[in-house]
Amino acid sequence: MSRTHATSSGGRRRLDASVPIDYDVPVRQPRLESPTATRYAFAATIVAWVVGVVAAGSSLVAVAHPQWIERVGAALLLVVFSIGLTHRGGGHMRIWTVASSVLAVAAIATGVNLLVASAAAVSAILASVWAVVATRPARTAVGAVKEFAIALVVALSGTVAVAAWNAPVAYQRFNLVVLAASLTVAIAFVWNLGAGLHGLGKQNLAIISGVAMVLVVLLAYSSVVRTHGSESLVEGISNAVTWMRETVGGVPRPVEVFIGFPALIVGVSLRSKRRDGWWVLVFAVLGTGVLTTSLVSPGAYPSYIALSTAYSVVLGVLVGLVARFLLVRERGSRSSRVLMPTLRSEPGRIAPLK
Repeated sequence: MSRTHATSSGGRRRLDASVPIDYDVPVRQPRLESPTATRYAFAATIVAWVVGVVAAGSSLVAVAHPQWIERVGAALLLVVFSIGLTHRGGGHMRIWTVASSVLAVAAIATGVNLLVASAAAVSAILASVWAVVATRPARTAVGAVKEFAIALVVALSGTVAVAAWNAPVAYQRFNLVVLAASLTVAIAFVWNLGAGLHGLGKQNLAIISGVAMVLVVLLAYSSVVRTHGSESLVEGISNAVTWMRETVGGVPRPVEVFIGFPALIVGVSLRSKRRDGWWVLVFAVLGTGVLTTSLVSPGAYPSYIALSTAYSVVLGVLVGLVARFLLVRERGSRSSRVLMPTLRSEPGRIAPLK
């Protein structure tokens, strides 16, 4: 189908923005040939996810229940996360699903600390990445917020799974491992889609560089404050955190507010126009990764984490919408007047991206 037409002013040809550009990545053949079998498989996955969330969520509520059901729910969620991410990336289902199932069963059957900690870490990694790649391109601000909400729900199910494993780990080390592994998996996923660095335009390269710079500044500043900060500065920050916790019940997390959540909103918006929007979404994994590990510590109060997450969501969405307005809006240049803004198409939410 032709995507150009002549303008009424002088025959200059424009791209027809009403016809989305064809998806530019080869997609594998359907795993199940029968549409009915596909629907049943999708329904079974959703049911397993819901059952896993309910069972694992019993670890967070004061309701009488068999204790073993918590880790069974977490194990079920681990397998569901593996199925969802593997299917979305067009990977080998027989390999990764079997591997995650073996890890889940071994962790439950043996109770060995290393296996339980590994199962919790893998659950957090898979959930944080799947939450991001399960999104769709968003052409409007409302659509971007909708995609953000979907990613948030998936990430929260990962939070519940990690809490249900109740793994004996050091929180800071566990968090760093999950974030590093999630970033690695997300980069490999995006690179596998063919969104190499060669396709980045100047604007998007500047966006990604800016996000990376903010990340480095936040991490470096927090490290310097902890190790070399003056006593008055450290005490001031501690007093501010204590005041917020006592006054409003929670403290927003900077990585989510300034990097992860805004990157998610900007990334899905850029994906509606250009494939390199995927690179912005790599940083969104930091937000979902921090969220999935927020309840790994047995001493974490669910109410405090819930309020902190709510504040992070509100502030992160506001920062993301402002960033979207500044970075994704149409420019008034001559080239933008000659060419209408193009739209990309992608496979459906439950279809593989490759």
